[in-house]
Amino acid sequence: QEIFGYKTQGCRKALCIAGYILSCGALLLLFYWKPEWDVWANCIRCCLEEADVVLLRTTDEFQRYTRKKVTWIDLSTLALPVGSNSGGPLVADKDSVINRAIMKPQLKMRCIQVQKIRYIWDFSVKEFKKVGSLEDSNTCHSIHHKFGAGLTREEQEIRQLVCGPNAIEVEIRPIWKLLFKEILNPFYVFQAFTLTLWLSQGYTEYSVAIIILSIISVGLTVYDLRQQSTKLHDLVEEHNKVQVTVCTKSEGCKKLESRYLVPGDMFLLDGKKLPLPCDAVLIDGSCIVNEGMLTGESIPVTKTPLPLTESLMPWKTHSMEDYRRHVLFCGTEVIQTKPTGRGPARAVVLQTGFDTAKGDLVRSILYPKPVNFKLYRDAFKFIVGLSVIGMFGLIYTVCVFVSHKKSVADVVAMALFLLTVAVPPTIPAALTTGTVYAQRRLKKKKIFCISPQRINICGQINLVCFDKTGTLTEDGLDLWGVIPSEGSRFQKIHKFPSSTPLPWGPVCGAMVSCHSLVVLDKKIQGDPLDLKMFEGTHWEIDDSSTAQDGAGALDTCVIRPGPKASSAPVEGIAILHQFPFSSGLQRMSVVSQKIGEEQYDLYMKGAPEIVSSFCTQETVPANFLKELKTYTSQGFRVIALAHKVLNLGKDVNVSNLEREEAESGLAFLGLLVMENRLKQETKPVLQELAAARIRSVMVTGDNLQTAVTVARNAGMIHTGSKVILVEANEPEGSTPASIAWRLAEDSEANTAAFSEVCANTEEKITLEGETSSYHFAMNGKSYQVIIKYFYNLLPKILVNATVFARMSPGQKSSLVEEFQKLNYYVGMCGDGANDCGALKMAHAGISLSEQEASVASPFTSQIPNIQCVPELIREGRAALVASFAVVKYLTLYGLIQFVGTALLFWQLQIFGNHQYLIQDVIITLLVCLTMSLTEAYPKLAPYRPPGQLISPPLLLSIILNVCFTISMQTCGFLLVKQQPWY
Repeated sequence: QEIFGYKTQGCRKALCIAGYILSCGALLLLFYWKPEWDVWANCIRCCLEEADVVLLRTTDEFQRYTRKKVTWIDLSTLALPVGSNSGGPLVADKDSVINRAIMKPQLKMRCIQVQKIRYIWDFSVKEFKKVGSLEDSNTCHSIHHKFGAGLTREEQEIRQLVCGPNAIEVEIRPIWKLLFKEILNPFYVFQAFTLTLWLSQGYTEYSVAIIILSIISVGLTVYDLRQQSTKLHDLVEEHNKVQVTVCTKSEGCKKLESRYLVPGDMFLLDGKKLPLPCDAVLIDGSCIVNEGMLTGESIPVTKTPLPLTESLMPWKTHSMEDYRRHVLFCGTEVIQTKPTGRGPARAVVLQTGFDTAKGDLVRSILYPKPVNFKLYRDAFKFIVGLSVIGMFGLIYTVCVFVSHKKSVADVVAMALFLLTVAVPPTIPAALTTGTVYAQRRLKKKKIFCISPQRINICGQINLVCFDKTGTLTEDGLDLWGVIPSEGSRFQKIHKFPSSTPLPWGPVCGAMVSCHSLVVLDKKIQGDPLDLKMFEGTHWEIDDSSTAQDGAGALDTCVIRPGPKASSAPVEGIAILHQFPFSSGLQRMSVVSQKIGEEQYDLYMKGAPEIVSSFCTQETVPANFLKELKTYTSQGFRVIALAHKVLNLGKDVNVSNLEREEAESGLAFLGLLVMENRLKQETKPVLQELAAARIRSVMVTGDNLQTAVTVARNAGMIHTGSKVILVEANEPEGSTPASIAWRLAEDSEANTAAFSEVCANTEEKITLEGETSSYHFAMNGKSYQVIIKYFYNLLPKILVNATVFARMSPGQKSSLVEEFQKLNYYVGMCGDGANDCGALKMAHAGISLSEQEASVASPFTSQIPNIQCVPELIREGRAALVASFAVVKYLTLYGLIQFVGTALLFWQLQIFGNHQYLIQDVIITLLVCLTMSLTEAYPKLAPYRPPGQLISPPLLLSIILNVCFTISMQTCGFLLVKQQPWY
């Protein structure tokens, strides 16, 4: 948003008050609808530093204005830290915006509150800064050093006053407030004006019927809004009253209600289940969290402490895309903690209140992003067009009644009467009726929606991006086999299930220890891939044990051979430290130790291309890529394993190991081959979408060959169609950036290198002019290079691209945006975890989740397969068609009535009370209800409904119908006039 400063001026305000009185409140109502006019009339423009009122303008195409008053926070009543009055910092963190916002010696600061977020005026950079979070500029060391021991009592009080309470408070809005807001809607104000006019002309029964309908309509809307408000309030209220143990520098640790937490507070995780009341960064110990609310996935996630390094980079940059592994998000639940030898796990509060992850979800429900859909813009133009016709009617009435020498009161009343007939005030409401009923039907089908205005857009979707694992394919993978590697050569494959257990060796060591599984309620839980891999070894997790090692007593996970496992020369293995998996890094590793031995081992598993790059080349088999392709081309999911002996001293704390240092010079162990079956609903749904001419695209983090094979099996790529692999490379030294086009079926590449894009590139893309029988496939690396160096080729590639593999969450969002630039209406269906950004970016993001609403997307389907996609498109089309039909009907009945009334005005006559009552109230009500209650057509047609009101087919149907009506009514009118009995 853009921000503009204004200062209230006394004389302007006095003039405005006079205007309110003289206009009987009409000017006040206009200012209520247009806050920018209110500011422009009452205030004069000034710099932000002097402003007492600010005007905010959104930077999107809607450019909506919001007025905010600048308020003051007074700190003079608090007990301030020693030295803060004499120029010292107010809070210990010198980088904090609080120190730069305080006005001395008054000890006051200016603030504004926008969409529940508080901003304070920063004197050093002369702008308003967000205040409910720790500065991102903090390094790993400074977070440990500044906040590791907690804040002082005085600093807590200052932060509480400045940042506000740590509570996500959703007010249950009083009924009178909701009623008042609804009645002041322009539609109801226009309705009130027309009713006053009709009552003055004696249309009592008709007006009473409209009043009753309006009361019912307002009542239902207010009831619905009140229910939503109550439901949201109840959803967030429980998290505002969590008891946490907070430590301060002076007073030690004590229990505190979570609403008093402030950014920088240090609290303890004492092993009990805890719903997190804020966003926090873990600084000591590790814990397991259920992030279901955030991602829609109920898989336990392991969180590790922020490393204590001397790096000068901000902590998020230091951890790269992986910083989330240290962050405990508000609204998620800590289900298990693992303390270190130094005491219980500790975390530092990062963000409070509405600045948190849960606050973000609630804000996205309270303030939905406005939808840029032509339908809503066209509706306004439509009303303007009808108003112009009404103005012609007004002029015509004035001329007719003045020529018949009627009184001024009659002329004005009749002129306004014809104007109100031409403009049906119900058009905006009509556009939402289809949506309301569609939302109810979706709810019955277990598809929930937090952004109802997007339902109409779903009717326009012509491209759907699908995640692969868990969306198109089954969540669980089946272990198919292991191919060990020894002496830089692949050995004989060990298949699963097998009568003989997997023999003990480094591969078995990696499979039993390189995972993030946990025992919860006596049941092993975690990532489905990890679970299948571990089950294949027949080992068991002994979570009750506490292993002893050089770093002291650690509550570690101990794995022991089960009764069915092959005999191993070890009693068990203790997992001492984890570098968790992240979709950005595409790998995970663990530091383990065999019980009774002093040697430390590091095991890594991940994407084969990534893992092999961390291994010494002499340990990677020469036919590695060929072997990998053999399995990926059959649709198997392939994971690589690697190992390294860590040379650590006795007293080394493994939790302080640097990931980059530990993960280097590994020995390649082999490949783990897993079968990923398609869900049985996948193929029929994709066929249904293809028959409806809706494109399907796969966007996955998996291997390219695997993705292409799954796309073929699912029917995204038809048999007989060729797949062209697009491989783009960044410039190296004097070699310019290059693109290689290679048929997936061929082994040789047809490479073309360019310093700039030349004409023959286009010839290579069109490939004999038969683009429809070709599909492009690429990985995230090539996609990034094309965006950077061959951006003008991107549209041509995207038009025919079907598979995008090894895509990071950021690249998925970027891809959705690029498709939208090509005028596609994009749907995105994913599991909510790695797809959060893309689900939000798409016109319709559908998260397959057990949650009713998740921060991830506007739509959440509790049906765990892609059947929800055609269902949503069908309901979107039904809502869109119903909205158009109702608008068409209202326009036609308004114009027909307008022509009839205008003809009667020629004779100084008018329709009777009951005629208006029947045609306006009863028929309109029945027609609108019938249209909106019509269910969606079960089959998706190969064409979409029109997406705009102002389109030739729609306008022609209205214009021709109106012309026909005018000619019939005029002929009837003239024929009747010529009758002898007239």
